Amino acid sequence: MKLGFNGEQVIITGASKGIGLECAQAFNEEGLRVVMVGRDAENLERSAKANKLARYEIFAADLSRPKDRERLFNAFPDADILVNNAGAIPGGNLLDISMEEWEAAWALKVFGYIHLTKLYLGRMMERKAGTIVNLIGTGGRMPRYDYICGGSGNAALMAFTSALGARSVDNGVRVFGINPGITLTERAVSVAKGRAVSNFGDAERWQELFKDLPLGRPAHPREIANAVAFMSSSACGYLSGTVVDIDGGTVFR
Repeated sequence: MKLGFNGEQVIITGASKGIGLECAQAFNEEGLRVVMVGRDAENLERSAKANKLARYEIFAADLSRPKDRERLFNAFPDADILVNNAGAIPGGNLLDISMEEWEAAWALKVFGYIHLTKLYLGRMMERKAGTIVNLIGTGGRMPRYDYICGGSGNAALMAFTSALGARSVDNGVRVFGINPGITLTERAVSVAKGRAVSNFGDAERWQELFKDLPLGRPAHPREIANAVAFMSSSACGYLSGTVVDIDGGTVFR
């Protein structure tokens, strides 16, 4: 299937590793001009070279800061696609997480997504074209007390995405979300190793924690990235307002 891209520019936040980096690769293979955004320029450059990206630019920014979000927009105001991906919200229950930790986590993932979307939406609406993708997480579908900060933030972003995507199409802009389930990223492995120590007394038994997942494994970051590229393309051009779960059916098990 030809996705129908024509050298568009895509901004990907949190692009130095994991799903963000795989998104950069997927779009690069489709001929797009990729802007990789993260806190550390050296890490971004190292990742881009290690993965042999062809058409890319590096932009270092701390997207928990409003001024850095504005700086990103001012540097690339006419991007065709925005992929909001930066941010990892810590686990813990309400009494475990300090308000400082809660506010810092939401500053990056929740308000970071909202603010960047607000900045880019206006310009895209003027052009009557553009796509915004919010990578969120199934914690918003299945809220748990031991992941209350993340689940609440994800639920807010799901509502934000659906409400916006239902109306943005009136001005030619698509907004949609993707909820990855458990995905084999560096962070997921690190968390699993910690749980393996608690459960088995051996960090190297971390893969045993995934055996009961659908298909007996977590998702691969490239599987999520492929979905992002496809859904962002004209081949899937009637999609907006929807938040798609890519979790092997976990939310229904």
